[in-house]
Amino acid sequence: MPVLNRIKDIRTAHGITQVQMALDLQITRQTITAIENNKYNPSLELALKLVKYFQVSIDEIFELKETDK
Repeated sequence: MPVLNRIKDIRTAHGITQVQMALDLQITRQTITAIENNKYNPSLELALKLVKYFQVSIDEIFELKETDK
């Protein structure tokens, strides 16, 4: 099942650039781009850092998309 995220929506709502977020979380801007475009799923550690960074619950950021069987 694909994992979708709302990181870009949340980040832009907070007025945070990809560059600033990368610096704050000590990751690359390319990683943020890949995550926002659903090309890469973050590690559990990074997912928890994102929850703490935005002060939201995990289900406000990530969603497990159901697929037809």
